[in-house]
Amino acid sequence: MSTVTTTYKVSGMTCGHCEGAVSEEISKIEGVSAVKAVAASGEVAVTSSGELDEAAVREAVDEAGYELVGRA
Repeated sequence: MSTVTTTYKVSGMTCGHCEGAVSEEISKIEGVSAVKAVAASGEVAVTSSGELDEAAVREAVDEAGYELVGRA
């Protein structure tokens, strides 16, 4: 089974706490195996077992209190 890594732009992240909040919510999405959020660049790399539904990613980022800008 192959994995897919997709990078998203997220606005509003400013610190390690932000990175953790976004990572925690996105990791709850089924199929996600790894999340690496970087506040400095505003990018979140998500590794999953297949293509993710962008609406699900947007909802998770929203739940964490940030805004998904789109794919990087």
